Amino acid sequence: MILKMLMVGPFMSNCYIVGSEKTKEGMIIDPGADADTILNAAKKLGLEVKLIVATHSHLDHIGAVKQIKEKTGAPFAMHEAESEPSKSMEDMARIFGGMMGVSFNKAPLPDKLLRDGDVVEIGDLKFTVLHIPGHSSGGIALAGKGVVFSGDTLFQFSIGRTDLPGGSYSQLMTGIFSKLMVLPDETIVYSGHGPQTTIGAERSHNPFVHDWSSRNR
Repeated sequence: MILKMLMVGPFMSNCYIVGSEKTKEGMIIDPGADADTILNAAKKLGLEVKLIVATHSHLDHIGAVKQIKEKTGAPFAMHEAESEPSKSMEDMARIFGGMMGVSFNKAPLPDKLLRDGDVVEIGDLKFTVLHIPGHSSGGIALAGKGVVFSGDTLFQFSIGRTDLPGGSYSQLMTGIFSKLMVLPDETIVYSGHGPQTTIGAERSHNPFVHDWSSRNR
């Protein structure tokens, strides 16, 4: 598996380029900004972008979808609960955009709506869609090949915020335990922000995981 992480935009969001060694087909996960930088990185990796996936519709994760879709022709996929991503972008822009002094292109409507348990394929690679609401109503993670792209659900020793529209702390923690904490300890977690971690490290050291576990024994 080919994998490259890029930190993009003023919110320092993680964008991932994932590709098949065998077919040289690639997918871009969470292109939040800096479309040309992302596309140039994919080109250097020798990948043809065949799919764009967003873990959720917050503007710092889909701000470059429109440009990348126009330049590659790749379909755009995200969870069915966030089938109108521009509405979420506008909500987030009102909250944060003016503060950051930046503007974002509206995202197009998804070409494919994802559901929990769906399998996303790119070349010979397969990733299972894990629907984990709580940070947003349609938040997902993608699990496969010993890794999980967790979006803004789980971070190194932290979790996604739940005070934005569509947020729910109980939903987020329930999803983290039922969908992520059941993965093998060695599973590498690639989050929407910050450094990578592992499921084992979060099981052992994440204070939110410990607190929820102690309250639900």
